[in-house]
Amino acid sequence: QVQLLESGGGSVQAGDSLRLSCTGSGRPFSGFVMGWFRQAAGKEREFVASITRSGSYTFYADSVKGRFTIFRDNAKNTVYLQKNSLKPQDAAVYLCTAGATNYNSNPKRYDYWGQGTQVTVSS
Repeated sequence: QVQLLESGGGSVQAGDSLRLSCTGSGRPFSGFVMGWFRQAAGKEREFVASITRSGSYTFYADSVKGRFTIFRDNAKNTVYLQKNSLKPQDAAVYLCTAGATNYNSNPKRYDYWGQGTQVTVSS
């Protein structure tokens, strides 16, 4: 089992930046591909970004490419999502997830999920 805890959400203005963190406990963090998804009210869960076990390679949804950066610190059991140039359409609950498959945008392929952290973006 892996327990994931997100933090860093909040309310920001369009154009602002925000950094989310997700800290894992339980099984060795470095053994998992890590990802971020988001879910807005009334919408399906949407892939945002993922990162390989070593952190060497990343994968992004087109909607966030160039604005968001995923990175990890395995020594701290933490994965981050740096979000720049935020837009109102980025508002959602952001969920951290752990799995075994690289470059995967299908939420069903991830095994463990955090509870999520709310991000609100006002125009």
